[in-house]
Amino acid sequence: MSNIEFHSTTICAVKKDGVTVVAGDGQVTMGESVVFKGNAKKVKRIYGGKVVVGFAGSVADAFSLSEKFEKMLQKYSGNLMRAAVELTELWRSDRQRKLEAMLIAADKDNLLIISGNGDVIDPEDGVCAIGSGGNFALAAARALYDIEGYTAEMIARKAMKIAGDICIFTNGNLTVEEV
Repeated sequence: MSNIEFHSTTICAVKKDGVTVVAGDGQVTMGESVVFKGNAKKVKRIYGGKVVVGFAGSVADAFSLSEKFEKMLQKYSGNLMRAAVELTELWRSDRQRKLEAMLIAADKDNLLIISGNGDVIDPEDGVCAIGSGGNFALAAARALYDIEGYTAEMIARKAMKIAGDICIFTNGNLTVEEV
């Protein structure tokens, strides 16, 4: 079973009108055809509930990236940007093993994508997505963003629904957190 690949997750984040929402599905797929788990929680609150993260990628690497980020967040007193940059410095200075995972992190002011390769990306338009169905969710969220009356949560939920309808590695069992 060690050479079987686990696909997991679509995470979508939307920042609009001072509210940021991070949504993630619950599916973990083994290989190309077996739904291994349908209710995994890949979006969670950390740092006393002030930060929301959603992770995608190789399961062990995603947990490792999330844990490393949480330690940096504690070290830098909740400063999201500093914690992200310092985490990515590890890969440049310590030559750490690259992690096959990505993380979306958000607090009341910032929305970031952090990769297990040492990249920090600040999305320019308040919308980002990662994971197997990430491109579907991203396209849907961007298309919905300017519709009058749509909140960040409405956009994230609808984008995840669209991704779930298209991507076989994404389901409709959502975890949604607002910050």
